[in-house]
Amino acid sequence: MTTPLTDDLAALWEGLDDPTRAWLANAVLESNAVREVPRRSLPGWELRFSPVWELRFSEAGRHCRDTEHVARVLLLHAVRPDAADLARLYAHGTAAERRAVLRVLPHLPHLTPRDALPLVEDALRTNDTRLIAAAVGPYAARHLDAHAWRHAVLKCLFTGVPLDEVAELERRATGDDELARMLTDYAAERSAAGRPVPEDLHRVLRLATQES
Repeated sequence: MTTPLTDDLAALWEGLDDPTRAWLANAVLESNAVREVPRRSLPGWELRFSPVWELRFSEAGRHCRDTEHVARVLLLHAVRPDAADLARLYAHGTAAERRAVLRVLPHLPHLTPRDALPLVEDALRTNDTRLIAAAVGPYAARHLDAHAWRHAVLKCLFTGVPLDEVAELERRATGDDELARMLTDYAAERSAAGRPVPEDLHRVLRLATQES
């Protein structure tokens, strides 16, 4: 890998086995050396070209097996796709590929919130718990407005995503009176319906009712 890594990405790199590191390093070198390659198309269709990194991104599942997610995140960090490429990758990707796109967002400083927040917001509209967990990471903590972030916390509680997945939960939840009101209402609804109130709700409610 030639792109400098932050500490958390460096830890991901160190956790890869040697064959995966070799495949990833070669994928990055190819992506830098060859801009585009022909892509297979149906007979009679116009020949299309795709960036090498995009093809390697989709192939990671075949080459990296249990660490495909890490390989995809590191590949995206290395090639630094622009907003349009990232949006296309997310729109047409599998669930696993979408999670990698969401996880890499904090590590692509050239993207503006206007570029990347629509991807986070889309993930939060789904009921895919792994996608939601990826969406409430550091990028959401930094850039979601208060209204959207509160609803993301409620979405985690509703779908069973552990609040440990919510980045910077303590910083954003502490002293948030509106969040406290929403949590209290949600707990009352569950109790009235004879459903248990998640322990995570009590945890974040304690934060929300503290003075900031």
